[in-house]
Amino acid sequence: MNSENDTRKPVDSRTYAISQLAREFGVTPRALRFYEDKGLLSPAREGLNRVYSNRDRARLKLILSGRKVGFSLNDIREILDLYDLGDNQRAQLRAAYKKHKQQIEVLNQQRLEIDEALDALHKGVDWLEKKLDSIGPSEDESEAARAYDAVARARLEGEDHAAAE
Repeated sequence: MNSENDTRKPVDSRTYAISQLAREFGVTPRALRFYEDKGLLSPAREGLNRVYSNRDRARLKLILSGRKVGFSLNDIREILDLYDLGDNQRAQLRAAYKKHKQQIEVLNQQRLEIDEALDALHKGVDWLEKKLDSIGPSEDESEAARAYDAVARARLEGEDHAAAE
């Protein structure tokens, strides 16, 4: 009985089972079904099994690349739709180029904001360290230090006593 998770070799080398594509791209079968639900992939069906073509494989590669660089699913859909239109390649490339340039700007802005947040956190840590050093140890820290000191003294005295005997 074939299932959606069948790992046997496909009969046609140009088709893939859901488990094969999931394993190849390091995603879960659920992710592939999600992309199908969102209209980004459209595998054929053989009974209850999804059968992915080389076209589906190429689309999945583009989807995952787009997700990796932070494109939304709508952005990815627009880029994929350009390839489906059969329009001239120049228009497709120009639109994809524009999307990529926009995403670079978004990521550069995010990097700037992250750098600013890290700088603020480092300054906060430095200030807190100085403040902690200036007020001395807390009561709990002092008590722990006294307890450690007492245990260390007892051990040393025990070793001295044993050595004297």
